Amino acid sequence: MTADGLLEADHEWVRSGSDYFARRLAELTEEDVAGDSLLPGWTRGAVAAHVVSNAAALRRLCHWARTGEETPMYASEEARDAEIARGAALPLGELRRLWTESRDALDGDWRDLPAEAWEAEVRTRHGRRLPARETVWMRAREVWIHGVDLAAGGSYRDFPPAVVDRLTADVLEGWRAQGEAVDLVLHPTDRDRPTSVGSSGPTVSGSAADLAQWLTGRGGGGLESSTGELPALPRWL
Repeated sequence: MTADGLLEADHEWVRSGSDYFARRLAELTEEDVAGDSLLPGWTRGAVAAHVVSNAAALRRLCHWARTGEETPMYASEEARDAEIARGAALPLGELRRLWTESRDALDGDWRDLPAEAWEAEVRTRHGRRLPARETVWMRAREVWIHGVDLAAGGSYRDFPPAVVDRLTADVLEGWRAQGEAVDLVLHPTDRDRPTSVGSSGPTVSGSAADLAQWLTGRGGGGLESSTGELPALPRWL
């Protein structure tokens, strides 16, 4: 697939993922928002506020790519945390309104980005340098994963197969970049072949979606390990 084709696929995954997130958010009640999400230590309200905040952060990267003026995703980790905490404390109706506004504003920034700006180098919150076009995949990843984190009945089995496979590749590449020593064999029962990670280790079998959900730290339901126990995994982001 060409770079333009991949970018268009990423945009489609953002559109469908945003619809998915919106449906999950619409299923929550005011009481639900204060409850636990699937993201350890986070309430559902905090997850929703984070997705709103992420849209604003990616808009800053769009500004950087368009103007050349360095505008980091967040002024600091403290500023990011405070932004999420403020959003999490809002009434559900207000949080839903902010979600819609932030989604539409980011879409507008992408739509207005000149062709050459898509290749401009920006930097993620963790310091990784990448072309601005990768912000689209970053957003797709956020809305799909955090739609599940809202704990409103979703799972990675709802994801398009291509999104599942790209998430898995993201995790493995993240471990390599961080120098993590992970040894296992991933055996997705609905894909053509297993994937070896490292030099040895147990074989973990299950659907590609269930494997991706486990790799990203959201539980290991539906999986089997050749040792009878799922190995501990490092963080991927």
